[in-house]
Amino acid sequence: MHKRAKIAIFFLGAAFLGSALTLWHVATQGPITIRYYDPDSLSSLVFPIGFYIDRLSAVMMTLISCVGMIVYTYSVGNMFQDYNARRYLSLMAFTVFVLLCMVSSANIMMLYIFWQLLSYLLYILAHNHSHGPTLAGAFRTYTMLRVGDVAFLIGIVLAYQLYGTLEYSTLFERVAESPVMLTPFPGIEISGATAITLFLFIGGICKSANFPFHIWLPSSLFAPTPMHALLHAGIINAGGFLINRLAPMFGLSPTILHLAFAVGLITVIVGGLMMLRQNDIKRKLGYSTIGQMGYMIMECGLGAFALAVFHLIAHGFFKGSVFLYCGNVIHHARKEPSLPHIVTSRKPAEFSFLTWFTGLVTTLLIPLVILLAIHDVLAIPLLESQGLMIFLFFIWITSTQAILSLTRIRGVASWKVSASMISVWFFVIFIYLFAAETFTAFIYPNPAEVEFYLKAAALPDWLFSTIVVAVSLVIITSWSYLYISARGGSIRVPDWIESFKVRLYRLSMNRFYIEKMYEGLGRFFMRVLNRIVGHDAGWSK
Repeated sequence: MHKRAKIAIFFLGAAFLGSALTLWHVATQGPITIRYYDPDSLSSLVFPIGFYIDRLSAVMMTLISCVGMIVYTYSVGNMFQDYNARRYLSLMAFTVFVLLCMVSSANIMMLYIFWQLLSYLLYILAHNHSHGPTLAGAFRTYTMLRVGDVAFLIGIVLAYQLYGTLEYSTLFERVAESPVMLTPFPGIEISGATAITLFLFIGGICKSANFPFHIWLPSSLFAPTPMHALLHAGIINAGGFLINRLAPMFGLSPTILHLAFAVGLITVIVGGLMMLRQNDIKRKLGYSTIGQMGYMIMECGLGAFALAVFHLIAHGFFKGSVFLYCGNVIHHARKEPSLPHIVTSRKPAEFSFLTWFTGLVTTLLIPLVILLAIHDVLAIPLLESQGLMIFLFFIWITSTQAILSLTRIRGVASWKVSASMISVWFFVIFIYLFAAETFTAFIYPNPAEVEFYLKAAALPDWLFSTIVVAVSLVIITSWSYLYISARGGSIRVPDWIESFKVRLYRLSMNRFYIEKMYEGLGRFFMRVLNRIVGHDAGWSK
């Protein structure tokens, strides 16, 4: 069996090579369209099989096939002694096939068919169903994903009811040319595009484990590590892909884009706080992925759709490799009682004026000079160019976070730390201003389309200014706190802040009691159902 399992590696390698060649062809010759049905026929809605491969699809296919090949190759050795390895490896290869079909679907119906298959596969790939927590986690995963699948289906039915088609290009044209207004409640009117994208958005954030549907991801961590490498590097990116695939429709609904920004921001905060309180490596990586998926959805909510794709590609390769390696870390920790190493004493760090001056210049003074140059020298009104400000703030926040972490390095000469800070700063600028901009031009070659999305997602001036000021204060306060601590000083903190920190710690340790609320809600509905059907006995009583 082991030799036969290795043969599949060559087929996955061929899929990766084919995806790379397809990416080159699409980039030079244009999109590829293959249909095995008549798009004008109603009967084609039963099972409309076809493929539409543009630059977005080709990029996703290349990512999926590459990660899938690596994960499958690792799985052959990792699952070698497992009794059900044959079933697991077959399902792993089939999952890669489903993902490839999903991102190359010619219409929303076909996308939904393979979208649903992923929900079933995530349940089956939990693998060890004889283990109680594994089975419970798989069932929770399946249940939560079904909520998103139902919302997705409602969006599809509504789209076909209002516009009579599920073909991408035709649907986008009809939504833009003939807007439809709906009245779900007396006195409340919403556009058809807003109603459709709302349900599709719910389906997307369920699959991408965004708040409040994120609880299924940590519950699935009992599954084999290679499965999680594929999940965190490919499957969970489905929400970002869905929004990008339907970007012309999301761009017509600023309300949903603002909702995506809010949901993504909450997910980033909640996921980050819960991650910091975990003492298990897989759980820490799981909550880290939740935060990163929130970051991706937030970028979509800001209209930076291509930046979200760039983010999910970088995160996919990084998190896939980390998950594959964490298995080795767990294995060595089990073999060696001395791992992880416990540091009993720590030498206090010496204060370095050069290090702090470099950090001050690279993260505070230079960004301020850039903003002043843009506003005064280039005469660009910042509040009217939120797209530019978004990219600048992503640069600033990312570089500051990286450079702040470098100040915690101990026992390193200050000039080396300063050189590292400057290198990180220039590297981040290069990634965002060159790579991200180039990638945006590749995915969305029409600059007017990119500008349209950024304007559609533009926040109210007062809210945008509040966010800018709040982020700036957080960064400046963080530097001030670390600077005073490095000099051996202390900051007097009011009692209410200390009390708030304790409560926040308790909340994050208990995962904000979100899982408890879902369990209570489930018991409530079970009691109601038991009373309706006349069964008063049972575990839910």
